[in-house]
Formats: sequence, structure tokens, C-alpha cells
Amino acid sequence: MAMMTAAIDGSDAPAKPAGALSRIADVEVLQDLTAAEPVWRTLQQPEQLSTPYQRFDLLAAWQRNVGAAAQISPFIVVARDADGHPLLLLPLGLERAHGLRIARFLGGKHTTFNMALWQQDFAQRATAADLAALLDGLRGHADKADVLALRQQPQSWNGVVNPLTLWKHQPSVNDCPLLIIAPGASPVSLISNSFRRRLKSKEKKLQPLAGYRYGIARSDAEIDAVLDWFFAVKPLRMAAQKLPDVFAEPGVAGFIREACLAKLADGGRAIDIHVLQCDDEVIAIFAGVADGQRFSMMFNTYTLSDSARYSPGLILMRNIIDHYAALGYSAIDLGIGSDDYKRLFCKSDEQVFDSFVALSARGRLGAAALAAATRGKRLVKHNPALMRLAQWTRGALRR
Repeated sequence: MAMMTAAIDGSDAPAKPAGALSRIADVEVLQDLTAAEPVWRTLQQPEQLSTPYQRFDLLAAWQRNVGAAAQISPFIVVARDADGHPLLLLPLGLERAHGLRIARFLGGKHTTFNMALWQQDFAQRATAADLAALLDGLRGHADKADVLALRQQPQSWNGVVNPLTLWKHQPSVNDCPLLIIAPGASPVSLISNSFRRRLKSKEKKLQPLAGYRYGIARSDAEIDAVLDWFFAVKPLRMAAQKLPDVFAEPGVAGFIREACLAKLADGGRAIDIHVLQCDDEVIAIFAGVADGQRFSMMFNTYTLSDSARYSPGLILMRNIIDHYAALGYSAIDLGIGSDDYKRLFCKSDEQVFDSFVALSARGRLGAAALAAATRGKRLVKHNPALMRLAQWTRGALRR
């Protein structure tokens, strides 16, 4: 019990050494995306540290379409140094649940990884004193939020340790399957020759289709056409699996379309759509975010036609891996969860963590409850017997 108490009171951050100085001189909470945009875009530049899931274009689209509909209001935390230069930005949203004001990362279930946007040098040098100062500053805004519920944070990104690991944290419910691409990796080191031969044999059945090809949807018209197909097919796929259609939830389709169409400064899109198709139909898609070093998948589906017999999703994944390996990327992940197809490509696991931090007195029980619920879910997910029982129960309730 003492350990749980430590995780929800003032010891969420490491004890600040006596006399230790922090570079953080001010912590501000912005409740408007427009006001936050200039700092946000500064900290998402390639020379700084952030994941592509926290790009302004992606999360602003999510907030406009999904967050606002769910009555989530922006809670954008900006920490600055004594000269007013931004050191970090936490892209959070505030919602009311269980009588508490809970601040979570914007993006909800649609972002695999959640992380602050950091000034690179500050991220590499951040100390316990800095993280204690950030928490002190947040508690100065406790009239706005009671709890931070910061889920699915990567331990590190592009070789830099996530400074929020200095706060008390625990493993997330699921890990993330990961394919690490060593510099100059040969194709066979990423996908074995035997697996490639199997996929090539299947692909021979598709290659006679007129206009058969792999590519990335580039133009607005291409993106719109592919998404029209996706939103028609995905609900049918999910219904066949007896799964709820998360893309039918309020605002989700609008968010996906807006983010896929959003143009970045480098000419790319906030979400890239990889497509396997022929002249008559889209055969499979994988969509995700890329930042020059890593590709992370967000959503996918494949055709309902006879072409589905030839594993088009696996063929498309092979093309994606070869594409990013040729560009010198260092990693590809296929999203949180342990679906069987992911293990065909991803041999490593990336651990992600959650932090539940009380900002007010009434937030302490809430932080403890959220942390306990997450530990319980992880226990079920990582215990085959409990997982089978949970799946049976869910199935029985749907009958």
C-alpha cells in the first residue's frame, strides 16, 4: 500500500535534490489549439524530439472531429525556460469522468504512442529537478485538472530516453511488436527467403490482374477514393469478426479523412496510405505515420473479393518493409497488440508505459484506481488462461 501511495502523491516525480536547479521557469496551460500552434510546430521540427503521432496536423484534426464531439477540451501544457524559450509541450485534452477532471493525451485510441514534444537538448539532459518542476507547475493549475492519465508512452524515441520515465510509471496493458532495421540490412535479414517465396507464390495469382501495383496514395483524389473504399469495407470486415466498428464512432471518419489529406511542410501527409490495387479494385491498404526514421501503422483492411484468398495484406506488408528499408529507416511497428500476422514480421517487442499522476487532493484516489485497473488488464492480457476466459465472456455477452 505504501508503494501505491508513493505513486499517487507528491512522489510521482523523483525527489528534488536540495539546491537542485531546473531549466523550467514557467508552466502554462493553453486551452486553445490556435494559441498553442506556434510553439507546437516549433517543437515538432525534425531537429527536436517528438513522434509523428503528436504532429499538430494529426491531433488538431482529431480534436476537431472526435475530441470536441466527446466533450474533451484542449489542455496543452507548455514549459519554458527563464528566457521564455519552449522546452516541452504536452498535447493533452481534459475530460470529466467519475467526478474527476482527467487530462489525457489527445488522439484517444487512434494513436499507438503518446509523448510530449521536446526541445532536443532539454530532452537529452532532463533531470529529476526538471521533472519535479514540471509537476509543481502542473499542480499550480490543479483548479483545471485532478489527474494526469498518460498512457502508451514509449520508453525512448529515436535513441533518446523519454524524460517522463523519471516519473513513477508502470507497464501499459500491451507491448508493441517491432521490426528493427539495422543499417544496410539485407532483405533476407528482414524477411526470410522462405517466407518471401511463399508470398511470391501467392502474388503470382494477383499479378495477372490488369494494372496490379503497389504504391502510396499521393493526390487528394487518390486518397479520397481509397478512403471511400476503406469506409465501405472495414465495417463488413469487423462485423465478420464480431468486433465493434470503431470507425463508426462520432467524428472518427472525418478525423481519418482530414489527417490523411493534411499536407506537411515537406510535402508528405500526416497519415500515409500504402495501397495494393489493380485497375478494378483496391486489394489492401495499410495506413500509418512516418518521420524519416520509423513507420508506425494505424489502420488497415483488405478486399472482400476473391483476391483475399492470396494474403494481400501480407504481400502489402512485405512491400512496405522493403520500401522503408530502402529509405534507410531504422524501425517499423505494426501497432499495439499481438495479432498473429504481426509476429510474422516483428520479432522484437517495444515496451510502453503509463503514468497516473494526481494533481489535486481529490485526484489521488482516481489516480490509484486508474493505475490498478491498468495493472489488472495487463495481468489478463499476459495470462493465457485469463485471456481465454475474458474472450469467452465477451463472446457469450454478444450472443
